[in-house]
Amino acid sequence: MTPLHQQAGRNAPAGDSEGNGWPEPQPLPDGLPPVAAFDLALLPDTLKPWASDICERVQCAPDFVAVAIMAGLGSIIGRKLGIRPQSRTDWTETPNQWALVVGRPGVLKSPALEAALSPIKRLAATATEAHQAEAKNYARAVKLAKLRAEEGEKAARKVLARAPETDVSDYLNSEEPEAPTVRRYIAVDSNAASLGELHRQNPNGLLVHRDEMVSLLKGLDREDQAEARGFYLTGWNGNSSYTFDRIGRGLNLLIPAVCLSMLGSTQPGRIAEYIRHAVKGGAGDDGLIQRFGLLVWPDTGGDWRNVDRWPDGEAKRTAFKVFETLDTLTPEAIGAQRDTDMDGEPEGLPYLRFDAGGLGLFLEWRTDLETRLRAGELHPAMESHLAKYRKLVPALALVLHLAGGGTGQVTERATLQALAWVEYLETHARRAYASVTMPEVGAAKAILARIRKGDLPRAFASWQVWRPGWAQLSDRTQIAEALGLLVELDWLAATKTDTGGRPGTVYAVNPRGGA
Repeated sequence: MTPLHQQAGRNAPAGDSEGNGWPEPQPLPDGLPPVAAFDLALLPDTLKPWASDICERVQCAPDFVAVAIMAGLGSIIGRKLGIRPQSRTDWTETPNQWALVVGRPGVLKSPALEAALSPIKRLAATATEAHQAEAKNYARAVKLAKLRAEEGEKAARKVLARAPETDVSDYLNSEEPEAPTVRRYIAVDSNAASLGELHRQNPNGLLVHRDEMVSLLKGLDREDQAEARGFYLTGWNGNSSYTFDRIGRGLNLLIPAVCLSMLGSTQPGRIAEYIRHAVKGGAGDDGLIQRFGLLVWPDTGGDWRNVDRWPDGEAKRTAFKVFETLDTLTPEAIGAQRDTDMDGEPEGLPYLRFDAGGLGLFLEWRTDLETRLRAGELHPAMESHLAKYRKLVPALALVLHLAGGGTGQVTERATLQALAWVEYLETHARRAYASVTMPEVGAAKAILARIRKGDLPRAFASWQVWRPGWAQLSDRTQIAEALGLLVELDWLAATKTDTGGRPGTVYAVNPRGGA
């Protein structure tokens, strides 16, 4: 018997290895706060039947499909126009959204996102076909320009041979045709510099789609990725310029306004670990994760049904038409306003404002939000997340208004829908940030899991928990709180050690805990 076992045995409750004499352990509190279920009424009427059809056929959580649809719509609108949430100021928000779906492996996150992105992928395929035709025309135009240049040079030589002082510049003015660029909608695996080049060719904005989003976020945490991180942070805003100072094709690649939408998925353990590290003052403590306003972590239990039928063709056609309409949207067609410069020329991003009802609702909601943010009662991570809702609400209202076929001012109905969205989304954010606001519960469960796997002995010291560097068990303060919780709930018995050196604590495992 080891010294730790001997010490624990002297002070643990009187009993045997079968658990006789030990109290029954009390259940650990649920480490995940409850979340609101998604209501398809939050989607535009034009898209509800299609979203419902996807969820039924894929048998996935509607949350996954819904946030992917909203992120996709926002990316299509992009910088065509924005929304000004106040009646007189020039505060302008773009409709691009950052969406992240969280779920265990096997809950069909990827099929849900793929189905929701299918209208955008069709637009991309159509754009590629058009580009291929343009490329053929461009190749012919290049040959023709080359022939004209050669003939012009010959003619210039003849003139100069007769009269050397003659101006022959007109003979040499053959213009090179401009190479066509393909319209890009989605970027999957581009580094920041390549993404910037794509964005320069597609100023309306891009949707960055990553199947495992936390891998991208962790990569951006590295010191050598500071420039890339800055680019993404700027892209969330949708209105700010960015300059790449180091790129193979030259210096100072300027993008006048970076507008990035984001969509991806991850697993509960990965997002919990990332959030814990991000809000502890590390490289991720700059609000990057808080920009994912469309973060959903739904309950994914329930019954499964085998649904083997054709898609709802009418619902699909209607939904695809919405995306096509927004892709060709012009500000003039929906009555958008635009500022003018000193000479009366159009300047800045076209925009819509709320109607009277929508403005009143937004002001009431924002007054409550600002009061909460200033009360000092929220965890800093949650406070930072909710602060980003200042953009989220008007941006969602604009998307809902346009996707529903609206023109002119953003309506009260679209604003109500947007406010219902953020009420729902806040519950999911609270679940995600529970790894910070209730860290001891997750750590306690991780300790019990290590005991059951045999990674920890029947009597152990706290250093045996933190030294291996296991996931969720690297923070000593968090481990101490988790051990205290397990003692309080009778999963462990704590005894003080006194071996003549520095006093410590030994934790004996309650045999009745099934560990």
